[in-house]
Amino acid sequence: METFFTPGWECNKIRRHRSRPRIEANVGPFSKELAKVRSGMAAKHDLDRAIHVSIVDDHVAIRIGLSSMLKAQPGLEVMGVSASGRAALQCLETVVPDVMLVDLRMPDIDGISLIRTVHHKYPSVRILVLTSYDGDEDIYNAVCAGANGFLLKDAPESDLLDAIDSVHAGRSYFPPHVASSLAERLQRASLSSREREILEMLAKGLTNKEIAGALNLSKHTVRCHVANITSKLSVSDRTEAVAIAFKHGLIR
Repeated sequence: METFFTPGWECNKIRRHRSRPRIEANVGPFSKELAKVRSGMAAKHDLDRAIHVSIVDDHVAIRIGLSSMLKAQPGLEVMGVSASGRAALQCLETVVPDVMLVDLRMPDIDGISLIRTVHHKYPSVRILVLTSYDGDEDIYNAVCAGANGFLLKDAPESDLLDAIDSVHAGRSYFPPHVASSLAERLQRASLSSREREILEMLAKGLTNKEIAGALNLSKHTVRCHVANITSKLSVSDRTEAVAIAFKHGLIR
């Protein structure tokens, strides 16, 4: 049963199962055996329950395609489809999924902020980033925010299903190239906010003198910041620093 709350997003209500019979203790000579049987049946029911998945992506074609594909899979149930981060948070007030597929680039609440909020308010939800961007900073920020896995949108269907199974089972899921990028990012010292600001100015072609004037700093201070940037990025000059920064998503 689907309920439409606001234009552009929808949320499926979970059909409530009738409560299981309560196991009574000390009722007749076979009470312990009966309890074991019922307990086993309850455990089997939990194992057989479909994985509840929600989708958060601002592209309608992606939402429709993912929803159709996942609904056709045995053992998966699409419980919510949201077109924005804000809509996803509204949906979570009604339906809490097992696994949430999240895009990183969205118009109102970006994916990183959404992941951080969901991880804090709904810790039981496992989060799989499904995006077109695989820069080091994207991966690093998503993991720091609480993501449990990361997959590109052009990945094969089998990889997506494996990723959903893995994160639902309590494991992490990162393809080899993503895991390698994450390892490199974790090994690299983080740039300070001032260094990032100066790096963006370098990318725009500004000289040390121009940067110093814009930030009200001395040229010596700017030179020190540039030296720190090249050292942290393991490059020899500012041109290479800018190229590495673009490559790894440090600046856009």
